[in-house]
Amino acid sequence: MINIAERHQLILNKLVKEDFVSVLGLCKELDVSPVTIRKDLKLLEEKNLLFKTHGGATLQNPYTIDRPVNEKEAIRSSEKLRIGETAAKLVNDNDSLIIGSGTTVLALARSLQTKLNLTVITAALNVAIELNRHPNIEILQLGGTMRKSSSSVTGSYAEQILRDFYCNKLFLGVDGIDLEHGLTTTNSTEAQLNREMIKVSQKTIVLVDSSKFGKRGFGKICAIDEIDHIITDSGILPSTLAALEGMGVKVTVV
Repeated sequence: MINIAERHQLILNKLVKEDFVSVLGLCKELDVSPVTIRKDLKLLEEKNLLFKTHGGATLQNPYTIDRPVNEKEAIRSSEKLRIGETAAKLVNDNDSLIIGSGTTVLALARSLQTKLNLTVITAALNVAIELNRHPNIEILQLGGTMRKSSSSVTGSYAEQILRDFYCNKLFLGVDGIDLEHGLTTTNSTEAQLNREMIKVSQKTIVLVDSSKFGKRGFGKICAIDEIDHIITDSGILPSTLAALEGMGVKVTVV
């Protein structure tokens, strides 16, 4: 049996080649227990040599950072457009919706059919402006403290307004989805508002491009089993897709 130093070096070499290692895969290759591998990964993470993730480790930092909305809009724009167009097909005449903040839900707002009669509650100023050109859509813009990086409001006033309503669908954008840590965003007050949105919605539909899987933001929104449906692109790993469906979440890949 190889010693701990040799084991650590093998793990790091494998990470350089493959970018991700799984606990189970390392157990089989090194003929050690999952407890031993988890201890190895913890020690290596403490030395800033890797990042632990659900079921393994990666060299990529899983923690998200806050970016200006105009910068985020240019990232994976074609994927976000397809996700938004697919989500728009789930909207029916006379629906009452909550639309969260983010560039992927903005793509949904841009894809909605102009003839639909809808009531939409949103915290996002750019979503409200986009929908305002449709005469059949009634918009309730939440009030509160404006986050300039996301062009959306947060705070207790917005949360208080939400408690007076109940909607049949919530379309939510997030900064990270981790199988262990759940759904997260980079801002804690936005996470709290998103939790209130989930409470007053019959169904929660998450719009997220595949780069957000395995990522973690500062503020936790909810656990995986609190959402109903995820719409994402074909970059999602088959193992992640299978895990989500195993948790009872419908996943649509576009």
